[in-house]
Amino acid sequence: MSGFEGSYLGASDKISPAAIMECKICWTPYDPAEGDDHRQIDPGTAFADLPDDWSCPNCDAPAEQFLVREDPGAPAMIEAARLAAAADRLTADFREIWNAKMRDVPMVNKALHVQAVGFRMVGGRPLGVLIAPWFMNLVQLPGDADDWSALTPGTREDITFPSGTYEFLHNVREQTGGYKACSLFSPMGEFTSQAKAVEVAQAVMVALFDEANRAGTDRAADIRATREAEIAAAEAAESEAEAAHLPEAPTRRAVITAGMATPAE
Repeated sequence: MSGFEGSYLGASDKISPAAIMECKICWTPYDPAEGDDHRQIDPGTAFADLPDDWSCPNCDAPAEQFLVREDPGAPAMIEAARLAAAADRLTADFREIWNAKMRDVPMVNKALHVQAVGFRMVGGRPLGVLIAPWFMNLVQLPGDADDWSALTPGTREDITFPSGTYEFLHNVREQTGGYKACSLFSPMGEFTSQAKAVEVAQAVMVALFDEANRAGTDRAADIRATREAEIAAAEAAESEAEAAHLPEAPTRRAVITAGMATPAE
C-alpha cells in the first residue's frame, strides 16, 4: 500500500496496527478489529496490511482516500519508538568505546558485541540491560522530564525494584547523556556466546521484578563484603582505558544473576 491521505502525510509506518481509518468520500470506517466481510478481510488485519487492490466497501474509493479517525495504539507505538531511539544512542556510544579503546584489551570477550536488551519504561524512565564484550550492566536512562546532563560520574545511588534495592553509579556520555548503571557481570569471559549473554540479560529483567527475590537482597552486610571483594579484584585487572569507562561491581547483583551464566569451556 503506497499510503493514505490526511494525518501523517500518508506514511503507513506512522500508524499502529490498531488504527481505525475512515473513507473521506463516504465516511465509512475501516476497523482492523472487525476486518471487512465484504472484501473477505479477516478481523485483526491492520490497515497497512490490506491488499493493494482493497477499496472502500461502500463507495469503492481506494485505500489512499482514507483518513485516520482514531489510533488507540499510537501511545504504545510512540513509547516503543522512544525506547528504540534511546537504546540506539546507548549502543552507538558503547560501540564507539569498543572500537576506539577496548578492542585490544586482553580481558574482553571477542565472542560478544554491544547490544541493548529488554528495554522498557519503568517509572517513566527507560530501563534495560546493556551487553558489551567487557561488561553487562543494568542501565536506567532519563525520562522525558529528567535532565541528567549534570550527573557526577561515580556517584552512587540506590534504586528500588520489586526484588530489592540495587546500587547504581552515575555516568555521562556524549551521545547517551546522563545515565545510571548497575554492574551485573565484568569481565565477560564466562559467556560462551552472544546468545547466552542475551538469555541472561532477559532473565535479569524478569528476576528484577520478582518480589520472591526480595529476601535475598536484604543481606546487606554479606552483599557489601562481596562487593568490596569484587571491586578489589576488578581494580587489579583493569587497564587505564577500562577504568575510565567501566562502572564498579554491583551491590546486589547476586540475587538477580546467580547461576545464570555458564562458565566458558
